[in-house]
Amino acid sequence: MDAHGERFSGLEWYGEDLADRSYVSCEFIDSDLMEVRSRGARFDRCEFRGVRLNVSTHEASSFTGCLFYRSSFFGAELRGCKFTGSRFVETKLRPMTVVGGNWSYTVLRGADLQGVDLSNVRLDEADLSEANLTGTRFVGADLTRATLRDAVLDDTVLTGADLSGVALAGLGWHRTRVDPVQAQLIAEAQGVLIEPTPG
Repeated sequence: MDAHGERFSGLEWYGEDLADRSYVSCEFIDSDLMEVRSRGARFDRCEFRGVRLNVSTHEASSFTGCLFYRSSFFGAELRGCKFTGSRFVETKLRPMTVVGGNWSYTVLRGADLQGVDLSNVRLDEADLSEANLTGTRFVGADLTRATLRDAVLDDTVLTGADLSGVALAGLGWHRTRVDPVQAQLIAEAQGVLIEPTPG
């Protein structure tokens, strides 16, 4: 099924298989997509308003340039999916399983991502400002030029993540786990001068 510019309201797609479907510039309003399954599905510039995607599973599907407003991914599983340029507003994102994928340029401002594992996910230039990242794992993630302004980083795990171009000054690092290279970048961002130990 391919759809372009259509408006779907009050859908009851509970448990449906959306494999290989394509939706472009479509609206999904107040709909039940719980436990849907998709593999290779494409959603481009779509809007999801009040949509329940709880316990849904998606593999190698793309949601590019989409808006998720007051929707829910509670218990969802996302494997190798693409969310490039998508925006999440007042949307429930935990608990959620994310395995790899491309979340570059996403807007997750103020999102509650406590305890979500985003290891090895591409998040370059993502907006994570004011997000709650308590216990969030970014092991090996690409956070190049991501925005972390006013984000909560308590117990966050950043080891192996690429922090190139990230404004690190002024962030709180309470119990945040970093590797030695990151520790030096953070220290330098705070104005600390690191000198070699006298021999």
